[in-house]
Amino acid sequence: MSKKLEGNGLWESSRIIIPEHKEAYLRLMKDRQRRGKPELDDQEVQLIEQALIESYNTRTTVTLLVFSPFDDTAMTGVVTSINTARREVKLFRSEDDFSWIKLEDIISAG
Repeated sequence: MSKKLEGNGLWESSRIIIPEHKEAYLRLMKDRQRRGKPELDDQEVQLIEQALIESYNTRTTVTLLVFSPFDDTAMTGVVTSINTARREVKLFRSEDDFSWIKLEDIISAG
């Protein structure tokens, strides 16, 4: 008991973390792991566009690597629609599962 009363021991032993501070700290740690989007050269962009158009025309499966600030996502499916105005493609993955993917978020296609 005497150690708690020495120096700043009384205050040190009574520290608490409120839930709001804990959540803010965890958000800060997660934001520090955020990474930037890689720059694609023109040749890589052309290869991605060719793979998308080929999948659209021939209805073949394509695998897209989609950028995310924390972890990239691989998506496999058939391109069923290309919206040039919104710069998005519709990737049909299964019976009732499809996704609209922005062209600028696609890192690679194969």
